[in-house]
Amino acid sequence: MKAIKSLSLPLSLLCIAVMLITSCTQSKKTTATEKSENLVHPEEWTAIKALPLDTAIETQIDELLPKLTLEQKVGQVIQADNGSVTPEEVKKYRLGSVLSGGNSAPGPLPYADTKTWLAMADKYYNASIDTEGVEVAIPTIWGIDAVHGHANLSGAIVFPHNVGLGAMHNPDLIEKIAAVTAHELTVSGHDWTFAPTLAIPQDVRWGRSYEGFSEDPALVKSYADRIVYGLQGRFGEEDFMGDGRVISSAKHFLADGATENGVDQGDATISEAELRDVHAAGYYSAIPAGVQTVMASFSSWQGRKLHGDKELLTDVLKGQLGFNGFVVGDWNGHGQVQGCTNTDCAASLNAGLDMYMAPDSWKDLYENTLKQAKDGTIPMSRLDDAVRRILRVKIASGIFTKGAPSTRKNAGDEGLLGLPKNRAIARQAVRESMVLLKNNKGLLPLDASKTILVVGDGAASISKACGGWTRSWQGTGHTNAEFPNSESILDGIQDAVNKAGGKVIFSANGDTNETADAVVAIYGEDPYAEFQGDRENLDFVPNAFDVNKLAKFRNKGIPIVSVFLSGRPLWSNPEINMSDAFIAAWLPGTEGGGISDMVFQRDPSYDFTGRLSFTWPNRAVVAEDPKQRKSGALFELGYGLSYKSTVNVDQLSEASGLESAEVASTGNFFSKGAPVAPWSLWLKSGDLNKQIASFPTSVGGLLISKIDHEAQEDALRIKWTKSDYDQVRVSTSSPNDMSRQTNGAMELTFSAKSFTDDIALVKIGMGCDQDSDCDETLDIKIEGNAWKEYRISLSCFANLGVDMSKISTALMITAGEGVDIGLSSIRLESDIDAKPGCDGR
Repeated sequence: MKAIKSLSLPLSLLCIAVMLITSCTQSKKTTATEKSENLVHPEEWTAIKALPLDTAIETQIDELLPKLTLEQKVGQVIQADNGSVTPEEVKKYRLGSVLSGGNSAPGPLPYADTKTWLAMADKYYNASIDTEGVEVAIPTIWGIDAVHGHANLSGAIVFPHNVGLGAMHNPDLIEKIAAVTAHELTVSGHDWTFAPTLAIPQDVRWGRSYEGFSEDPALVKSYADRIVYGLQGRFGEEDFMGDGRVISSAKHFLADGATENGVDQGDATISEAELRDVHAAGYYSAIPAGVQTVMASFSSWQGRKLHGDKELLTDVLKGQLGFNGFVVGDWNGHGQVQGCTNTDCAASLNAGLDMYMAPDSWKDLYENTLKQAKDGTIPMSRLDDAVRRILRVKIASGIFTKGAPSTRKNAGDEGLLGLPKNRAIARQAVRESMVLLKNNKGLLPLDASKTILVVGDGAASISKACGGWTRSWQGTGHTNAEFPNSESILDGIQDAVNKAGGKVIFSANGDTNETADAVVAIYGEDPYAEFQGDRENLDFVPNAFDVNKLAKFRNKGIPIVSVFLSGRPLWSNPEINMSDAFIAAWLPGTEGGGISDMVFQRDPSYDFTGRLSFTWPNRAVVAEDPKQRKSGALFELGYGLSYKSTVNVDQLSEASGLESAEVASTGNFFSKGAPVAPWSLWLKSGDLNKQIASFPTSVGGLLISKIDHEAQEDALRIKWTKSDYDQVRVSTSSPNDMSRQTNGAMELTFSAKSFTDDIALVKIGMGCDQDSDCDETLDIKIEGNAWKEYRISLSCFANLGVDMSKISTALMITAGEGVDIGLSSIRLESDIDAKPGCDGR
C-alpha cells in the first residue's frame, strides 16, 4: 500500500498515514480507524429516495425468515466459486450463490458451451431447492462476469470493452447492448452478471481502465441507468426481471478508479467531496433505476478497505443513497480488511457487506461465520438484514417461480446466440466506438477496389481484438476456432475489398516486398485483466509486431493507416508519426467487420462519430497531478475527427519522458541471466549476507556461477558443497505488496534442472525480510538432466504465514550437501489451470 501523503491532511488522516508507515499493531490500527470515523458526512451526499418495497415480497420474506435455521441464514450470505464447490455442498451448506470466476467453468476449459453451462446450472439449482433436512429451501443464484457480453460462453457475442463504448456517447445503444448480454446469459442458465462497472478511472496506468466508460462522471452517470434497464428491465414495469433479464451489479463501490498511481486494489487518497461528486456519479442513476446488487471494491479510501467501511457501505450506500438491494463482496476482498483473513471476517458483514464472495475460502468462512453468529460477534439483527436483502433480490428476480434453469425461456437454445440482429448491434458499437485521431490529407476512407496490404498481429486474431475477460480471465492464448459467430478484423477487410473488386495482401509480420496502394496496420496491446495490466508508465511497447517495419512502406510512399488496439490511451507518438491515419479502435470484440466499415466507408451514412472519453497522453511518464495530465494531453477529452475534418496532425515529439524515469518490475525477478530491478541476488550463510556482484562466486559451502539455458549465460548454476543449507535469495530493500497477486491466483514460476540423474530435493520460499522469521519454504523436487518449468501458487506461502503485503524476498532456495541445480527465469505468472498447487508441478 502506498503511504498517504501528509500534505494538508486533517489530523485523522495523518494518524492513518503514521499507522500505515510504521506498521502498527492490530489494536493501534483499530484506534486509527476509530479516529477516522468522522471522515464521512452522509448528510452531505445527494439523498436518493429509496424505491418502494413490494408489500407482497416483504410479506413473503417475513414468512420465510422464521423458517430458516441459523445454518441456512449463514449459508445465504456466502458465495462460492464453481471450481471449488459441488452441488452436494451447495445443498449441505445451503449456499446463497455460486459464481464463475474468469477462469472457472464446468469442464476442462475456462469457458464452456451452452449445454455444459446449463447442465451445471440445473445441478446447483436442484441441489439448492432440495428440502431434505430443512423446513424451506432457498434457490441459489449463479453469477458471472459478463462485462462485455457473455464472453465465457462459446458462440456468444463479445462486445467492445467499456473504454470503447464510452467513446460512442450513445446511451440508447448501451441499453441495447446490455439487453443482448442479458438475453445470451439466459441461454446458459445464468441469473446474475457482475456489471455494470461504474468506475471513473483517473489514472489509466490502472489495469482495469478499459472496464471504465470514461474519466468523465457525467458520461458514466448517463450510461449507468440505461445498462441496468437493459439487463433487468425497468423497475415497476411488467418486464422487470422477466424473461431474458438477469440481475445486475453496480461495481465497484467506491472509487476503484481513483487509486494512487493507478494501482489495482490500491488506496484512493482523495477528499470526500471528490469521492462523492466524481466517483459516486454512476450510482446516482443506477440506484434509482433499480440495480439489485452493488459490489464492494477491493480498494481503499484514505486507508480504509471498502469491504470493511461501515460508513460508506451502510450509512451512505444503504442510508443516504437509498439502496435496498444487497451488497456483494469481490473475490476474497473481505480478507484484506484489517484483522480479517479470507476465512474469518465478521467485520465485513458487520460493516454492511451482505454476501461474501469467497470463491475457494467459503467452507472455513462458513464455519467461522456460523460461530460468530452464535456467539453474538455478528448480531442476529445484522445477519437477518443481510438475508432479508438477499431474499428480496431473489424473489424479485423470479428465482422462486422460474423453475430449473433448463426449463426457462431461451434456455439451451444455441440458435439464440449471435443472432444477426444482435451482431448488427455489436457491429454498430464497433463503428461508433472508433476514434479517428489523425487523417492527414483526408486519407480515409480508403478505396476498397485498390490493393490493400494488411499487416500486424491484431489483424487475424479475434482474441487480441477482444482483450481480457474473454474466454478466460486474462484472455490470452485463444485461437479463432474458439470464437464461433465471430469475424476477425482481417476477415472484414477481405470481405469489403473482395466485394469491391480489390485485392488483399496479408503479412502478419510485415515481411513482404509486394506493392500496394495502402497499408492497413493492426496492432496494439496484448490481452490482460486486473492488476496484471497495471503499468508504471503509458509507453506503448510493440510486442509481436515490429512497428518499425512500417518505415519501409512509408519510404516507398505507400500511405499507412494504423488501427490501434488498446484498453487505454497510450503514448504512441512514434506510431502516430509513422501513420498517415491513426484510429483508436480500443478492444472492439468479435465483430471485426465494423473496422472495415469505417476504413472503407462501406455505407455512405457511415462516419467517424467516436469521441475520446479519456484524454490521450503526450508523454509516457504520468504527471502526479491529475490536472497536469489533462492540461498536458495530446488529444483532449471529446476529441475526434470525421472524414471531412481538415485537421492535420503535425510531426509529434518522440521524447517519452522515460529517459530519466526509474522503471521497475514487480512481476519479473530474474531474466536473461540477471536480476530485474529493483531485485538483486544475495547469498546467505549463517549470519553472513553477500550481494552477488560478479560470477563465479561463493559463500560458506555455496558455489554459484552462470550457465546456458535458452541463451548464453542466462541461468544460474547453484551447488551446495556442505550440509549447512546456505541460501540464494532474490531480494529487494523495498518490500512489495503481493497480496493482490496472491488473491488473484498468481504463481511463483521458474525453470530449473538437476545436474545429476537423481531428483534434487530443494526448499523454495518467499519472505518478508532477510533478518525476520517471516520466511517459509516448501519442499520441491527438481528433476534430473532436463530443464522444466515449476509453478508454486502464492497462496501456498500465504497459508504458511508469509505476510504477502511485505515481500522483500521473491524467491529463496536452499538445499543439502551435494545438490547441484540450474535456475532461470524467475517470475510471476497466472495460474494456467485455476488449481492452486504447492508442489511446483
